[in-house]
Amino acid sequence: MAPAREPGSGVNWSNIAVGGIMNMVASLVLLFCKWTDIQADVIGALIDCHYIHLGGISVTTLGQPLEVLKTQMAANRSQGMAQALSTVWSRGGVAGFYQGLIPWAWIEASTKGAVLIFAASEIEERAMKGGVSPAAAGLLGGMGGGIAQAYATMGFCTTMKTVEITRHKQASSGIKPMSTWAVFGDIYKREGIKGINKGVNAVAVRQCTNWGSRMGFARLAENWIRGLRGKKEGEPLGALDKIASSTIGGALATWNQPIEVVRVEMQSAAKNTAADRPAKLTVLNTLSYVYRNNGIKGLYRGVTPRIGLGIWQTICMVSFADYVKAWVKTQK
Repeated sequence: MAPAREPGSGVNWSNIAVGGIMNMVASLVLLFCKWTDIQADVIGALIDCHYIHLGGISVTTLGQPLEVLKTQMAANRSQGMAQALSTVWSRGGVAGFYQGLIPWAWIEASTKGAVLIFAASEIEERAMKGGVSPAAAGLLGGMGGGIAQAYATMGFCTTMKTVEITRHKQASSGIKPMSTWAVFGDIYKREGIKGINKGVNAVAVRQCTNWGSRMGFARLAENWIRGLRGKKEGEPLGALDKIASSTIGGALATWNQPIEVVRVEMQSAAKNTAADRPAKLTVLNTLSYVYRNNGIKGLYRGVTPRIGLGIWQTICMVSFADYVKAWVKTQK
């Protein structure tokens, strides 16, 4: 994941910029420039000025609709794909699939990408220098980066995104709904910092296993593809091969869907009056509650859209990020 550095060159602080960049939209433009041989001088200037945050490509394009859909299914475990699609559509058509995008998903995307790429790249590179295999280094880097981004930036953003997706929309009954900032203020007033970071431990477990699996499986897939192509370890792969390896990594990483269902249940604003639902939710008692009521199937509810989301995020934050980091290195 991390481009090679000279021995002893220290921390690569540019990975913070790359991570922020990789969570917004410029990677689409960079790819367009690459595929059409258009000079990317203007895009490069924008990247250097941090005007564009590439990492939010995943959230602004395909990411948020898939996020909304899988959250809808995880929070309402009796719903199948068709019913979840219909429910989300009823909240405003296409706009329903972008609930929670502004400002929470944008804040989360631009900050978590910076933390992830910085932390994961440093861990991955140092692990490889210590003789660890690329797949194991990717696993360690992804785990470390995932934990760092969860506690540094994601707690209140994931809480508020889930609240926006799951809270009762009052407009249909003639009552003007609260704005997202009013909801945020109300939660903070009632529950303080803990309230707006509800479920952050579940987020940390999810992100640790998410990015550890995504990066580890992606690097492992890259090695498999190199073997099939007759290439030596470390030889660069083509764009399609990189995308294929990230696709494998993103899809296989959804084995941890039960953690995501637990996270959604802990953060959900939907009214739940079940007698056996714990009053104070923790990761373990929430897992037990979901399993008791919905079984294994309930713990994997929403995994289909999450596979799509995982593939898209891994392509953005592993394959595309490799290209952007290599490009940034050439500008020094």
